[in-house]
Parts: sequence; C-alpha cells; structure tokens
Amino acid sequence: MKACPRCSASIDDSARYCIECGAPQTEDAAKELDTYVQRQAEQVIAESGMDTGRGSAATDGSGSGGTATGGADGVKAAVEAELSDRERLWRRACYVLGYGTVAVAFTQITRPGAWLLLLGGIAILPPIRRLTAEPLGSPLKREVMVGLYAILVVLGILLLVLL
Repeated sequence: MKACPRCSASIDDSARYCIECGAPQTEDAAKELDTYVQRQAEQVIAESGMDTGRGSAATDGSGSGGTATGGADGVKAAVEAELSDRERLWRRACYVLGYGTVAVAFTQITRPGAWLLLLGGIAILPPIRRLTAEPLGSPLKREVMVGLYAILVVLGILLLVLL
C-alpha cells in the first residue's frame, strides 16, 4: 500500500483516486479529472447565460482552461473572462435592486402589497435565474426577469398606495 501525497491516507497501489480526499493518483486520472472539470465549467457557463459570444477561454483547445496553471484556476479564469464589464454591472444592479426591494418590502410586511414587492425583489436576484433554469430547461433572459420584477413592483406599489 502507498500513501496519498495530499492527505497521507493509505491507498491501494492500483487506486486511481484517493478514497479519503479524492486526489488523483495517476497522470491519467488527473487528466480525466481536468477534462471533467472543464466540461462542467463550460456547462455552468452555458446554463447561466454568461456566454458573450466571444469564444470561451475554457475551450481554447489548450486543455489548460486558457491559463498556464490549468485546473481550478483555469476554470475560474475562464468564468471571469466571460463576464464583460456590462454583465458585471448588470449583476451588481440586480443585486442592489433586488435586496433594496426586499428590504423595503420587509418594512411594510403587514400590508398586502408588500408581498408583491418581496416577490419582485427576489425575482430579479441573479441566483434566481440559475435556479429557474433547471425546471424550465434554460435560464430566463434578463429582460424577462426585469419584466417580472417591474410587474410585481408596480402591482405591489399600487396595493400599498390604494389599501
């Protein structure tokens, strides 16, 4: 039996991965794991709508995720490279609007219109787009989320004013 170089656990001589920490023990296992991580990263990028049409750094053909370090660093760099300044600004604005609306709704929670404000604030948060992707098959477009936010907020404000 040999010891895992990462966690020093005892592992079988023929083991491809450590049973304790999951670290690959052979070069083939490391390449297989890297390929799997790259595919998963590409899938996450595609599902979250972060593809800006510029060509993915994660699929540049080098097998290193577009960076010299490869692995998890390469995946992180690929995801960050795909986010344009406009996309980052859009996400920040959605977080500000969403959490701001939720905070206002909680101050008026006993009134009927506050529930619509609360739903609107939650609807525009970026993680909700990813969560809706699974049951719907693909993430909703930003415009749809903004429209849903606007409808719920306008109805909530009307109820707050009229009731």
